[in-house]
Amino acid sequence: MARPRQPLISRDTAVAAAIQIIDEEGLEAFSLPRLARRLNVRAPSLYHHFTDKSEILSAVARTIVAETVVPRKPDPSEWPEWFVQLGLNFRQAVLRHRNAAPVLLQFLPREVLTQLYDNAAVFLEQSGVPAHLHVQILDGMETLALGASITEAMRPATRKAIFPNVDPERQPALARALAANELTAKKLFEETIRSFLHGVMHFADQRAADTHG
Repeated sequence: MARPRQPLISRDTAVAAAIQIIDEEGLEAFSLPRLARRLNVRAPSLYHHFTDKSEILSAVARTIVAETVVPRKPDPSEWPEWFVQLGLNFRQAVLRHRNAAPVLLQFLPREVLTQLYDNAAVFLEQSGVPAHLHVQILDGMETLALGASITEAMRPATRKAIFPNVDPERQPALARALAANELTAKKLFEETIRSFLHGVMHFADQRAADTHG
């Protein structure tokens, strides 16, 4: 399809409108004609900035991930708390756009994340964390943050129960566990990240002690 000689809209405006459509109407409602109507232009105007729908969705994913606020660095001795807050901020960005969660799965903006991971590795170095643990920490953080955030986003927003449809008679142990749990979904996410980070360091110290013991 031929592109117009002059752009009628900006790339950023188109991406923002795409996110609005997905937020308000759902991912299944998004299409190039729908986006063009939202922007009050004809569909060919979009091809000045994007080759196809996939390129727009890739830009949507990149924009959402870029909304993650990178927290200020604490004292190096408190480095795990920086990762905890970063994870919480990423979760907040994803949940702000629940309908776009599948887009993140398909079009994860690796170029944005790679730069963030490099900055995180610098902070780990400055905090005295051994280099051989950096990939374990960074990969684990990605797995936890992405998996938990996207899974939560794809649940119905009205669902409050962590594990729904639990029958105390058929699943008594799980029912007792839920009754005893005092943590919200957000707090569970936070504590899971914290436990992972401290666990990495604990077992690394234990292995080092066994090696030199």
